[in-house]
Amino acid sequence: MTKKKTRLLFLLTTIIYSNLLFCPVASAQKIVYKPVSGTLSGTPVPLSPDPLINMKWASPKATDELEYYHLRPVSFTTASARSFDTKNFKIKNEVVVNGEGDLMFDFGRVSAGWLEFESDDLTDSVLMSISEYNEPAIVNIGTAHPFKTASVVKDGNTYRIHLNNLWYEGVRFGWIHVVSHKKQWHLKNLRLVCQIKPTNYNGSFACSDPELTKIWYTGAYTVKLNLLKDYFGAILMDRSDRHSWTGDAFPAQAASMVAFGNFDFVKKNIHNTANLSNDIASYALYWVLSLVDYVNYTGDTDLAKYYLDNAGKKLEHAYGHFGKSPRIAFYGWDERLGGGFENPNAEAQNAYSMLSIRAWSEFGKLMRTIGNLKEADKYEGYATEKIQSLRKENAWLSTFGLHAAADAINTNLTTPEENNILFNKNFTDRVNRISYSSFNEWFIISAMAKSQRFDEAISAIKDSWGGQIRYGGTTFFEVFRPQWNEILTTNDAPPNNQAGYTSFTHPWSAGIVKWLSEEILGIKPLEPGFKSFSIVPHLGRSLTSVNGGIPTEKGLISASFDTKSGISRVKVPAGTMAKTIALPIGKNVPSSLKINGKTTAISIEHGENEDFLILNNLEPGEYLFEVKYKKQVKQIALKNTPWIYKVHGIGQDSTTRGNWKGTYGGDGSILFNLYKKGQHVEKLPAYLGKIKLSRYADVHRDVQDPNIALLQDSARTNDFGAIATKNYNVCEQSMTIDLPVTDNGTHRVSLYFLDQDNVGRRSAIEIFDMNTLNLIGPMIYVKNYSKGKYVSFDVQGPIRLRINQVRGINVSLSGIFFDKIK
Repeated sequence: MTKKKTRLLFLLTTIIYSNLLFCPVASAQKIVYKPVSGTLSGTPVPLSPDPLINMKWASPKATDELEYYHLRPVSFTTASARSFDTKNFKIKNEVVVNGEGDLMFDFGRVSAGWLEFESDDLTDSVLMSISEYNEPAIVNIGTAHPFKTASVVKDGNTYRIHLNNLWYEGVRFGWIHVVSHKKQWHLKNLRLVCQIKPTNYNGSFACSDPELTKIWYTGAYTVKLNLLKDYFGAILMDRSDRHSWTGDAFPAQAASMVAFGNFDFVKKNIHNTANLSNDIASYALYWVLSLVDYVNYTGDTDLAKYYLDNAGKKLEHAYGHFGKSPRIAFYGWDERLGGGFENPNAEAQNAYSMLSIRAWSEFGKLMRTIGNLKEADKYEGYATEKIQSLRKENAWLSTFGLHAAADAINTNLTTPEENNILFNKNFTDRVNRISYSSFNEWFIISAMAKSQRFDEAISAIKDSWGGQIRYGGTTFFEVFRPQWNEILTTNDAPPNNQAGYTSFTHPWSAGIVKWLSEEILGIKPLEPGFKSFSIVPHLGRSLTSVNGGIPTEKGLISASFDTKSGISRVKVPAGTMAKTIALPIGKNVPSSLKINGKTTAISIEHGENEDFLILNNLEPGEYLFEVKYKKQVKQIALKNTPWIYKVHGIGQDSTTRGNWKGTYGGDGSILFNLYKKGQHVEKLPAYLGKIKLSRYADVHRDVQDPNIALLQDSARTNDFGAIATKNYNVCEQSMTIDLPVTDNGTHRVSLYFLDQDNVGRRSAIEIFDMNTLNLIGPMIYVKNYSKGKYVSFDVQGPIRLRINQVRGINVSLSGIFFDKIK
């Protein structure tokens, strides 16, 4: 298909869906915000994607209205250069339009906004598009406008794209599509109108690894974009789930307190979600942990007392659930947790049980801190009772997978020996210690920290959150696999999957902000409101310095540490006490320590990878620490383990097409819906049990000759059968195929894809061990299969295939073939 035909097909499809799903009203903008009222001050942070990083508001409050600012594009591209005169674009933000074509603009980062431009001489037919990635976005049905392309809405000389009643979407890229051209006209002042909640960066983070610094600020920006007028939002791109998600708010609120110190807004959101669990069992417990987190950071013990009955009901409900496999609805998008809402499984049940123990323990500890000993005894007793019963069963250390192991360690009730067993079983495989969402990965790296495995945690962080930035992200995603970077280029449309259409701006991924501040910078409250706190930075083998601060109601706690120079600084606000400060020295050998110019005795605590000088009970004030070394030891950074896969021999074949006999299927095959819808033609090998297909639709086109094998004539593109994903249904953008191989041999499996409608289908294949649901192969990208394409690989044992839609109307798979290894 030519580029011109592809563009016409896209525009035609978009116009049809625009008319069916959304009728824009040609009226003036209904949402009126005042311009940003803050002032730019201080030094910009180049590693932050936030264009307002150094804007300060005088006294931002939870009751503040949203404000707006304009953002200009940083670059543009077009395949129709003759149609667009762009010589005044950079100077005047003006383009002269001389013909039909498409102009794509990159605004450099995702923003919460809407796209508009001005023109006083426009007569052409024009569409506009937006997206978080480099193609016009498409999402599921249920929202006002699943296709993020629409006719312009005119307001005087201003033209906007209006896709929902709230106006804003997640926008990084914008398009002007000139569908038909009558005469020259001028496109002026193209811009994003970006909404923002007045919010100051009162916290900070920086370290000797710029990537980690960038991750901190990207996570903070992700949360900031989702701060709406009255509550913490869930996503930017409108796909019908724009409401408060209680569990999602746990890491988002945690990051928000660390980065912004907007405690009143976090409190407001706790109120908003107090009686909301989204019908997800774990989300009720995340609300309890959010309450504990808020009280520990603010000292607002009255809120804990106010919600004692509410939290108690949630905790009692979990106690009644324990060991009974309750309906938990969802625990995470990862395959090992049941693929989101698809089938929460035994691993999800085990993880939920461990989360229950953690919630009882942490709430009980909070009750003890505020003097409610009755409640403290009860909930700490629940936690002790259930962890002891788990030990008596004596199977959990060998049966728990990654997520349950992480939640077990995060109870803080496991022993170092138990942690080591769980770590060695579940956390050493670089591929499979990464969960499909950064939401779940936050709990995994938290468990790594509790196991004192900071080097490995940093490695996982760089694979997960760092991988998203390498992908082009300026905010963090709902789901992500590092393997995307191996098959796609920067800012490409991502695989859509069990989570549906992938959100590129999802604040549930922001727990990394709190983790970096609490574990690498090392500042943690020991009593509510930081009445007492500790600073124990963990630089591991790869870092040499860290600095930053955490805002509290009593003022900013700030710290900086440098193992090379031996110079460290700490500020302890009035009304607080630094119970413990650990000065990191790597493996250097200290000779002396001065505190504010005075020599003091040295107390060394030795760790496996780093040592500390320990100081206790520092009163409010500012401290300068100077460590002199008699020997400096160069740290040897921990080397990354390789990506190890069990699937080999991956190949793609575009030449055989429908003439598969004699080339594929020597051991057997399955041809989907070949002669009749709902009837597959199967000839399965003896080593294969019954194939299980899930979350698919049957597709069949009438075949005149029943003797025609699958696409024997490759030109007859309508003579086929297939199974397909059920776009545009919610969370139906992938399907699974279980192949229960029953022997120990290695077999060659080939999948036959056919883009029967020639609409640019692109798909992505994931391969899992069917028993453990661990990922055992690199992701495979399939495109350009309008004339048919085979994807082959060698595999041993039972496997699950998850086939995800990337672009095109769906995935279309016509057959599976089985062969001996050649």
